[in-house]
Amino acid sequence: MRSTKEQVLTFLEKCEELKKCKFIMATTKIKDLLKCIVNSPDLYKLFDTVTKDFDYLQEKQKCLVTLNDGVINKSYVILPHTIGQRLAFIFCLLVEFDRDTLNFNDFLQKYFPEDGSYFSSYHAFCKTVINSLEEMLHQVYKDMLEEDGEQFEIRAVVPNSLRSKLISEISLCILNERQYIKRSSVQRDEKEGAYKILDELLNAVRAGDEQLIDALICGYNYFVLYNKCVSDGIGALIESLSDYEQIL
Repeated sequence: MRSTKEQVLTFLEKCEELKKCKFIMATTKIKDLLKCIVNSPDLYKLFDTVTKDFDYLQEKQKCLVTLNDGVINKSYVILPHTIGQRLAFIFCLLVEFDRDTLNFNDFLQKYFPEDGSYFSSYHAFCKTVINSLEEMLHQVYKDMLEEDGEQFEIRAVVPNSLRSKLISEISLCILNERQYIKRSSVQRDEKEGAYKILDELLNAVRAGDEQLIDALICGYNYFVLYNKCVSDGIGALIESLSDYEQIL
């Protein structure tokens, strides 16, 4: 029987294969990833534990968010903050893709529209969801993976456990800003301009483009001051962006 360490390393390798594969092979690689869990007793036990009392349908409503600003619908994925809930949510999400109760292609186009291409949407999905899955597994088995000088490739993105948390916080702050703007008395064309800035800001955050983040937040600050439209959450957004830029 394989050791826990061998099981985890194999799983992390499957995650890397999923991220590096061509989009047309994505659903096949997702099946392989789930089979890896089923065939790994220790990983199966982990995911069985985190999903045991996990209300996926309720959490799904919190994590898959669609906001109507009066002009268009904009959808986001906001992952749970705790390790257990995040592992459970991602696992259940992958199971939905595998069973096609949630069509993977439709999901990508809705929640990761990017430039409209499946390639870009898939890349953004992997960056947000699969990277986070790897990071959470590395957190759970950190001591074991690092013993005897073991260094798996995922160590290069270990600081991204914080990165994922900050991106989730920023995503939530941006959603709150959009809702605040929608309720405000600002003119419609000004609202649309603010929505575009916030959308591009979130894309820049996901891409880790520090210069673009700075430019967009300056533009949003100008909008806020010019329209005297200062929300209670603007401070939290600026603080989260500042913390995020420190790890770029």
